[in-house]
Amino acid sequence: MATPDADDPGLLTPAETSLLTDQYELAMAASYFRRGMNEPAVFELSVRHLPPNRRWLMTAGLGPALAMIEQMRFGPGELDYLRSLRFGEPFLEFLAGHRFSGDVYAIPEGTVVFQGEPLVRVTGTLIEAQLLETLLLNQVNFQTAIATKAARIVLAIGGGTPDRNRRLLDFSARRDHGVDAAMKVARAAAIAGAGGTSNVAAARRYGLQPVGTMAHSYVMSFEREEDAFVAFLEDSPENAVLLVDTYDAITGVRRAIAAARTTGVRLKGVRIDSGDLLSLSRAARRLLDEAGMPEVAIIASGDLEEGRIAALVRADAPIDLWGVGTDLGTSRDSPAVGGVYKLVADMPVPGRWRSTFKTSPAKATMPGPKQVFRRSAGGVITGDVVALADESQDGRPLLVPVVRAGRRVESESLEQMRERAAAELDSLPAPLRSLDAKEPAEPYPVIASERLRELNERALAGEDIEMPA
Repeated sequence: MATPDADDPGLLTPAETSLLTDQYELAMAASYFRRGMNEPAVFELSVRHLPPNRRWLMTAGLGPALAMIEQMRFGPGELDYLRSLRFGEPFLEFLAGHRFSGDVYAIPEGTVVFQGEPLVRVTGTLIEAQLLETLLLNQVNFQTAIATKAARIVLAIGGGTPDRNRRLLDFSARRDHGVDAAMKVARAAAIAGAGGTSNVAAARRYGLQPVGTMAHSYVMSFEREEDAFVAFLEDSPENAVLLVDTYDAITGVRRAIAAARTTGVRLKGVRIDSGDLLSLSRAARRLLDEAGMPEVAIIASGDLEEGRIAALVRADAPIDLWGVGTDLGTSRDSPAVGGVYKLVADMPVPGRWRSTFKTSPAKATMPGPKQVFRRSAGGVITGDVVALADESQDGRPLLVPVVRAGRRVESESLEQMRERAAAELDSLPAPLRSLDAKEPAEPYPVIASERLRELNERALAGEDIEMPA
């Protein structure tokens, strides 16, 4: 077994993906194996309750989760480590040949969802489906929280259709909770409508637009602000965006205009990172227009979040792009999505599905594999029905097959997810577009179908409920 490295960067190797699980998942799997309990089973990932300050969520994280499931392997190193934890040899031999071979249905990334709705449904053998719990929750919970935050910022900016959405820029990497978080924040924000990221590694991996200007330290490294601007324009003419608030923002704008004229480089934008963004952006816009530079963009940053952005938009602040860091990367006002992964059906007797459920206070679940049907009118969503998976209901079924017999059958581009997210935001009824979740409003209707309610009542009454094959 390898000696622990206190300075390890913490990145998982492909082989280690199999160990991205809570210890009790392996303990349960070992017990199932010892007792011959590896019958077909169905698990669902859902969110029981919306987190604080949220009336809806935007799904994200499915693609990375499925990619990790595809590469799950228990190699010699992982098996040696599990052997040191006293797992038995027959179970380790079983794990050595483990490959996920089941089916996955999921609501596509970039979809608006609500509490009580299954986001992912996994059907497979009991052991293989159980072993996915931690991985799926790790990927979907965090990335859904970030995509939701980013979508709220997009709404604050005035987004909806794709061409308007791209005004949000992800500036979060230096405040994100680690390397993997920084990568996944950039991806989730892009799904929700961000137009670029300061994270160059994420831009390369996901095909995003890398964005950035300069730091205040660059300006301070020169004796005069104007010298810094001239040098930057000469050395980076393709990235001619200047940070103007190191000393005085309005003076900085004047010097940016002068530097552009001196160098002959076309100024693309000025960034204001502090101060009264409303008055400063108005003054900057006036100076730029008077200089014959109406095409130069004004970029705002500095502890921005959707409430402050919405107030500036309502005041007609002439800001073209919004760089959001800490609040985006941490979803500071609502930092966690409490998704859960629960067994809803199994087949202890060959050919006979049995429904399973919890009755724990505040943690009860409804039995049986489910589907979500969404209804809309005039392009606006009006209500969802959670039904049994074999039912037919009015509306669009949200869960679609993404894995069959262990193989991906659906893989979308980031652009497809972005287009879906934009359409989803456009479809929100007016009360759900409000950014103040404390403002009184009728909750979005999510109801159980008649058959599902009947099944649940019978299960609660103590009946042993069989499911359709």
